Amino acid sequence: MLASRHLDEASIRRRIDELKPWFHDLDLQGVHTAPDHFLWGYPNSKFRRFEHVLPADLEGRSVLDIGCNAGFYSFEMKRRGAGRVLGIDHDERYLEQARFASEVLGFNDIEFRRGEVWDVGALGERFDLVIFMGVLYHLRHPLLALDLLHEHVADDLLLFQSLQAGSEAMFEPEPDYEFHANLGVFNEPGWPRLHFIEHRYAGDPTNWWVPNAACSAAMLRSAGFEVLAQPIGDVFMCRRQEKPSDVPGAVYPARGSAA
Repeated sequence: MLASRHLDEASIRRRIDELKPWFHDLDLQGVHTAPDHFLWGYPNSKFRRFEHVLPADLEGRSVLDIGCNAGFYSFEMKRRGAGRVLGIDHDERYLEQARFASEVLGFNDIEFRRGEVWDVGALGERFDLVIFMGVLYHLRHPLLALDLLHEHVADDLLLFQSLQAGSEAMFEPEPDYEFHANLGVFNEPGWPRLHFIEHRYAGDPTNWWVPNAACSAAMLRSAGFEVLAQPIGDVFMCRRQEKPSDVPGAVYPARGSAA
């Protein structure tokens, strides 16, 4: 962490006002960026409920923060000693917020770059920790996004969160079901479900999907991530594994191939 840039309170407030609205409520030398946030103190108030599942010491480890917004999680990983930290977001205003906040906080070596999950293959590097918080439900092709993370950038850990709805039961389906048998299993409360939003949810046209908890876990497993912990209902700490179809001589054939 480098020395923070000391600005007087009036200058900080003026710049915060120029960059509003803020979704991350950051504490910038005692001045909050979103003091009236409808989720009070977000995301810090939520992070404190699951921070224990992250390594306390990230010294020398690299972090990719996808959908970084104003940079809260990038800053927290730097506080844990992370080396290279890259935050990407498609919204230039969020990136300007993150760059300003990093300057005030002294995290001048964090890189904030415009980009989306679809661009991760072009980064040309893998990261020890990938943060994918609050992004999946904004994507028209969510499983493809998880596949891209697995294929191109995740080297070890994945911190995942999604808006969720429905049952919180964690139901793991059997490996296979006969075509005419056990159709009632789809009515189980914990069957993995991905609810589709045709129009809008909460006034946001980019809210496309809302999984239940079992669906989030199932999609992560399908993309090649082992769920290590679920500290709260919508947050999952995962570890990248090789997919069976990627491993020569794997016991399970790739879906659609002959056994």
